[in-house]
Amino acid sequence: MLVLAAPGDASGVASEIAAVVRVDNPQIEVRLATVADLADSLPSGRDAVVVPLLTWDDPAVLAEIGKAVAAGGTGAVVTEALGPHPLLAEALHIRLAEKGLARADRVRLLNVSSPVDAVILGTAGGARAVQAVQATAVLLASRLTMPVVAASLDSEPGVSVAAQRLRAAGAERLAIAPCVIGHEMAPGTLEQAAAEIEAGHAEPLGAHGAIAELVARAYGSQLAT
Repeated sequence: MLVLAAPGDASGVASEIAAVVRVDNPQIEVRLATVADLADSLPSGRDAVVVPLLTWDDPAVLAEIGKAVAAGGTGAVVTEALGPHPLLAEALHIRLAEKGLARADRVRLLNVSSPVDAVILGTAGGARAVQAVQATAVLLASRLTMPVVAASLDSEPGVSVAAQRLRAAGAERLAIAPCVIGHEMAPGTLEQAAAEIEAGHAEPLGAHGAIAELVARAYGSQLAT
């Protein structure tokens, strides 16, 4: 069984991701649980793979998942977070393009001017999260062929400091690409951060197909070992 562990609420985006994973992988039994309810959601007497719905290895959340698995008394194994990974960068690129903040095709439209000069990769979880998504920032910068810097959406120094540095370097038009699935931060956090630096922003990753594929890959990697 594949058990998706969602920090916070298991409805909304987490439920949408679970639905996509089920459709794409009908041979896999998929169960969705919050981290708080995980111990009761693990199957008794059966093997299970727990996949955290996280874009980075948040130690606090992973510790809670570990405690829940131990309390459940099963042989469940827990995978790493979904990022960093090129698929994550691809999904971020697409979310930016959906808002007109990036070229949709990085091959055929290289000679078309970009709608922004630089991108701030927004994350939730403080300085540790910013450090953890640096590799994703590099991957996204490679796709966009422009500067991408990581910054926190929910702590200081945050996106405002990143924006000041980018504009001091000549990047006037900025956009925020939230490297979050959607349940990691309070409602309105992203919109407020974008308004403070007068920048556009993409939507959270949500139930993008790349997220579902990363979940399936995490599950498959555990079966392979």
